Order: sequence, then C-alpha cells, then structure tokens
Amino acid sequence: MPVRTVRPAVPRVSVVIPARNEARNLEIILPKLPPVYEVILVDGNSVDDTIAAAQRVMPDIRVVHQTRKGKGNALACGFEAVTGDIVVMFDADCSADPDEIPRFVKALVDGADVAKGTRYSLGGGSDDITIVRNLGNRGLNMLCNIILGTRYSDLCYGYNAFWADVLPEIGLLSSELPKPADGSMLWGDGFEIETVLTCRWSAAELEISEVPSHEKLRVHGSSNLNAVTDGIRVLKSIMHERRRAAIGRSEVRRAAMSVMPPAEQLAAAPHAAPAAPHASARTSGPAPIGAPVAAAAVAASGVVGLEDDVA
Repeated sequence: MPVRTVRPAVPRVSVVIPARNEARNLEIILPKLPPVYEVILVDGNSVDDTIAAAQRVMPDIRVVHQTRKGKGNALACGFEAVTGDIVVMFDADCSADPDEIPRFVKALVDGADVAKGTRYSLGGGSDDITIVRNLGNRGLNMLCNIILGTRYSDLCYGYNAFWADVLPEIGLLSSELPKPADGSMLWGDGFEIETVLTCRWSAAELEISEVPSHEKLRVHGSSNLNAVTDGIRVLKSIMHERRRAAIGRSEVRRAAMSVMPPAEQLAAAPHAAPAAPHASARTSGPAPIGAPVAAAAVAASGVVGLEDDVA
C-alpha cells in the first residue's frame, strides 16, 4: 500500500485561498476563519490591493504568487507551499462558510482521505447557483458517475479538504512548468481543477466522505467563471481522466508483472487484470499498490496528451 505519514489526532490545518482582485472580500472573510495552523494566500497577479488587505487583517498570512494563470495553477502553487497535515481549499469571494471547516476536518480525522463538499445533500445548499449552472452541474455530475463509475453528488464544487500526504497520488501539474507561449492555459490550470481532483481521488481509490456545505453569495465583484466555456472544459476533463485512469491501471499491472518470477508472468499474461472500481466513497481497504507510480507515469503525458485529446 502507498506509504503514508502517521496521521495525528489533532492535525495542523492549512487553508489555501486562491485570489485575484479580492481585496474587499478578504477583508470580510479572513477574520472569520477559525484558528488554524496556517493560511496561504495565492495571489493571481491582482491589480488591486489584495495582498496588502490580506496582510492588514491577518498579519501572519503566508503569501504565494502563482506562476501561470487560472485557479488550477493557483491551487497547485498553494498545495506545494503547504506545511500542515490537512489542506482546506477555500474560495476568497465569501461564498465558502468558514464555520464549516471543523466539519471537513472531523470527516478526515474520522478516517477519510478526502472530505468532499456537496451542495446536494441534507444540510447543504446554494444561494448562488443559477438554473443554468444547476442543470449543467447535475448533467456533468451524472455523466462523470456513469463514465467513471463514481457516486458523487456534486462534482464541480470547490470547497474540499484532504490529508496532505495524498498529494503525490494526485499528480497535479508542477508550478515550475513554463507558461504557454501563446498565452493559453495548460489543461488543469483552469476551473476544471475541481473535476480533475475529484476524478483523481477516485482513481487512486482514496477514502472519500461527502460533507454537506452551503454555498453563500459572493459579496464583492464578479466571478471569472463562464458557465459555457468552463463547462466544456469540465466535460473534456472527464473524458481525459477516464483515459488517464486506464493508463494508470495499465502501468500498475505492468509494474506488478515486472517483479513477478518468469513462470508467474507466463501464468498471469493470458488473463487481463480486472479494472479497479472507481468508488467515490469506499468503506475499507488501502489504495492500490502502485497508485503513486501510476500517477507519476501519466503526469508527464497529461500535459501534452490531454491538450492533444481535447483540442
């Protein structure tokens, strides 16, 4: 099974907040955060006083500058800076309720690898989602569950938490990759990041617990999300993640075969190993042997291969 750190009963919680031009919202939301080990603000080249405002209301906040553009890249930069035991993904626009953070942490301490926020269960909801976005979310969620064999109720929701020791199994794009020369985004750097993470948590067979969450209205400014173009990116991501998971399973089988004695390899070769199920919330059992190897094996192909597949 993958090597994990010993998980503490009282974990250090790192809150990662991607933000671009969110100064006024940060002034409201940062003072409402519960006491945590560290808060990491990932600034996306803001042209307002986002950083100054954050430091004014929270002097010990850590500031990280994202290296490319897009929410996915911002989160990846923040994850790389985490030094705590648990990572909480938290939006800067006041839509996420800081009082829910202990609920996410409890789900992790109780045994989950990932605490997945959902607006579609008892205790959850949204003051912000439109009819069009709601229909789109439900359609994409159903498609993902059919294609990947998952059981998620809220695929695209960005309020999530997970143990930091699962990061190597996710295989996100490194913050050190260069920006595309044409000014475009690498796949995984945009709003599709929530879908990418959700699919990869399942592909790694992590223990996932859905946590009811109520999405509030943004207070200041407007969202950078586009329901149509970002919805298309999510759809393409689902198809890519299906292919990526298949490659990962193939790499795991190949790695397992390589360490078998020759006689056992001959015996196993005619029988294809069954595909690993992708359950959104398994009740027991470790992640499959070689999951980190598979993630590493397909990470490089994910940058170029994905863009080729979904262009």
